[in-house]
Amino acid sequence: MPANPLVTTYDPKKVVITFGGTPISGYADGTFVDVSPSSDFFSKKVGADGEVARAMNNDNTHRVQITLQQSSLSNAVLGALKAADKATGLGMAPLTITDLNGTTLFSWPQAWIVADPAWGYAKENTDRVWAFDTGQAAVITEGGTIL
Repeated sequence: MPANPLVTTYDPKKVVITFGGTPISGYADGTFVDVSPSSDFFSKKVGADGEVARAMNNDNTHRVQITLQQSSLSNAVLGALKAADKATGLGMAPLTITDLNGTTLFSWPQAWIVADPAWGYAKENTDRVWAFDTGQAAVITEGGTIL
């Protein structure tokens, strides 16, 4: 008889995001955080005779998007941090995403808000998408593997 498949449980409340040490809350329904690398791991160059060479890319920066409900109190916090950064240029802060369901951790010592989110109003609560750019990642682990 085949073994029973492993059953796991995921709880979105156990995904903890902080910016500048301040916890972010009030996530939107659906995908509420998206982490995308800024570059591919390698670039390639193909010569006239078809010979291929690749170069390792040492860019370990990311674009992070956090989607909040319009009613989230974190919108005001992020708005104040963004305004202070625009006024002083001192708004870089650590950004961390920790999944307490498992072993995934993203940590950047330097991150900053790229722009204001788009604003809209509707019959129901709408979303605010905050975009961050990061410096080099300090730690990225997925499933316990350091990347």
